[in-house]
Amino acid sequence: MNQQVISLDSVARADKPAGGCSSKGKSACGSSEAPSDMPAEVWEKVKDHPCYSEEAHHYFARMHVAVAPACNIQCNYCNRKYDCSNESRPGVVSEKLTPEQAVRKITAVASKVPQLSVLGIAGPGDALANPEKTFKTFEMVTEALPHLKLCLSTNGLALPDHVETIKKYNVDHVTITISAVDPEVGQHIYPWIFFEHKRWTGIEAARILFERQMKGLEMLVEAGILVKVNSVLIPGINDHHMEEINRVVKSKGAFLHNVMPLISDPAHGTHFGLTGQRGPTPMELKVIQDKLEGGAKLMRHCRQCRADAVGLLGEDLGSDFTLDKIDEMPIFDPKPREMYLEVVERERSDRHAAEDAAKVEAAKVVEIKPLLVAVATKGGGRINQHFGHAKEFQLFEVDGREVRFKGVRKTDNYCQGGFGEEELLDPIVEALKDVDAVMVARIGDCPRQSLADAGITVVDDYAHEYIEASALAWWSKQNGAAEDQGFVASA
Repeated sequence: MNQQVISLDSVARADKPAGGCSSKGKSACGSSEAPSDMPAEVWEKVKDHPCYSEEAHHYFARMHVAVAPACNIQCNYCNRKYDCSNESRPGVVSEKLTPEQAVRKITAVASKVPQLSVLGIAGPGDALANPEKTFKTFEMVTEALPHLKLCLSTNGLALPDHVETIKKYNVDHVTITISAVDPEVGQHIYPWIFFEHKRWTGIEAARILFERQMKGLEMLVEAGILVKVNSVLIPGINDHHMEEINRVVKSKGAFLHNVMPLISDPAHGTHFGLTGQRGPTPMELKVIQDKLEGGAKLMRHCRQCRADAVGLLGEDLGSDFTLDKIDEMPIFDPKPREMYLEVVERERSDRHAAEDAAKVEAAKVVEIKPLLVAVATKGGGRINQHFGHAKEFQLFEVDGREVRFKGVRKTDNYCQGGFGEEELLDPIVEALKDVDAVMVARIGDCPRQSLADAGITVVDDYAHEYIEASALAWWSKQNGAAEDQGFVASA
C-alpha cells in the first residue's frame, strides 16, 4: 500500500506560491473565523466536516464503517446487498465489520489519509437498529483517534431511545432520512416497520415512523446536536411534497436538508427498481432544490455514499483498505495530519482572498446576469481536472456578486484507457445541456466542438486556479468588465 494515499499536493500545488491573506490568527477571508451568520461553536463543528460544509468537502475526507447490518424498517428504494464493490449507493458494502475490526480499519485509513476528519456509521442497515455495535465502535474510536468527528445516519425510528447515548459519546452530527411528513405519502415509500416487537404496515407504519422521526429531531436539536435531514426525491410520489418536508424540518431546527435523487435500477433488486419507478433527471432535481431556496439550508454536494465509503466525497478508496491489506494494528502518526491542516488553512485564506479580488472587478459590471458553470475538479477548490477524466462536474451559479454552489452532475468519464470513447460523449453533453460554460484544466478538440455545437462555452484559461475566483473573472469578461487589471484567479 502507498505510504500516503492522498498527497498534500491534492490541495496545494508546490509550484504555486502562497499569497492573499495570512492564515495565522483570524482573518475576514480565511477559515479561522466563523461566518457572520453562524455561531462560532457551530462553525467549529462543521468547518472540517465534508458533508455539513460545502467548502470543507474540497479538503476533507470521511469514512463509513459497516458495523450495523440490521434494519428496523423496509424502504421501497433499498436492498442491502454485500460484496458489490462496483456499486456506489447507500446500503451497499463489501465487508461487514465488528467494532474491533472497524477500529483497526479506521486507524489504517487515518495513518494513510491525512484528510480524514469524520467517522460515520451509516449501515448497511440502520445505526440505531444496532446500538451495541454502533456505540462500542464510537467508544473505541474516541479512545484511539480522539480528533475524529463522529456522526451517524438513521431512519429515526429508534432515535428517541438513544439521544442521551448519542450525546454521551460526543456524536455531534446526526443524519435522519425523512422522505415524507405525511403518512398518506409515507405509506408508498415504507412497506413496513418493526417497532415495539411488532411489524406494522401501511399508513399506520408511516404514521409511527413520522412521529418518531419528529420526536427524535426535536430531542437532538434540544441537545445541541446538528441534524442533517436526507430526503429521497421520488417522482410522482413525493416530489410535490418536498417543499412541505423542507418547511417542517426547518421548523423543527434541522441544520441542513439534503434532497437526494432516487437511485432506481432493476439490477439492484429494490421494489421501486423492479416496478419501474424512475428516478428524477438532474434537471428535475435542480428545479426542486431551487424551489427550496430560502427554506432549510440545502446540501447540494451529496454523493450518496456507500456504507463503507472512504476518502473525499466523490471518490472511494475502500478497496485499498480491505482487512486483508491492513496490519494487525496500525500505528497512527499525527504529524502528516498536522501538516495537512496547515496547508488547508493557508489554502482557505488564499482562496477567499482571490474570490474577494475577483468580486471587486465583477462589481464594475452594472447588469447582473446569472450564468451556470460546470467545473471539472479533483478537489482542493481548484479547476484541476481534464474534461475526459471527469466522472462528475460541480455546478456553480455566478452573477458577478456571488458564486453559489448548485450541485453535482455525475457522468461516465469520456477518456477510457487513454482514448476518448465517442459513444460516451453525447450523454455527457446531454447531462450538461442547461449550463452556460464548462471550466476544465484541459480538453480535447472533439469534446470541445461537441460542447460548442450544444451552445456550451468551453473555458480552459484558468487551469489549476481557484473555482470561485475564476468563475467571477470569466463572468466579468462575458459581461464587459475591464480585462486588463492584472487580476490572477489564484492567490
